[in-house]
Amino acid sequence: MSDSLRFIGHMISRPKMVGAIAPSSRALARAIAAQIDIAGTILELGPGTGVTTAALIARGAAPQRIVAVEFNPDFARLVAQRFPRVTVITGDAFDLATTLGTRFAEPFGAAVSGVPLLNHSMARRQLFLQGVLQRLKPGAPCVQFSYGLHCPVAPPADVTVVQTAFVLFNLPPARVWVYRKV
Repeated sequence: MSDSLRFIGHMISRPKMVGAIAPSSRALARAIAAQIDIAGTILELGPGTGVTTAALIARGAAPQRIVAVEFNPDFARLVAQRFPRVTVITGDAFDLATTLGTRFAEPFGAAVSGVPLLNHSMARRQLFLQGVLQRLKPGAPCVQFSYGLHCPVAPPADVTVVQTAFVLFNLPPARVWVYRKV
């Protein structure tokens, strides 16, 4: 089954879990991957069909240094099949304490997120961002894409956010945001 058909099927059956009408484009995935230092361990949240995972690897990230957390079991299996050396965890990106537990004591060098944050309340989005930033090295980027005009999470006082890309070659067009704890 093609990724687009698989994606549409999940969008119809579980609209809150899938935040778009099509998988992320390769152009969006490259724009996301370009924002991070690929040398460190990368936390990927909501990899979906693995487009960004592929872009990270194509950019030079070692697959064994990518930890992907996917809520949808079907997408998690697909990513694990496509990238056998990536650590794929079926779990909730909004509850990293439970999902990751103590398995990853070392802070991550970056996080990339395809989680459909605009499907959630601002309070839940802020808890998500706080949970991700707690798992990162100081100053490490948390890269989030969004279809909205503004950043998807209002940053707390100790966090900066910058729009680094606007990708027209995506359905719908998307913005790439980089959060950093200062």
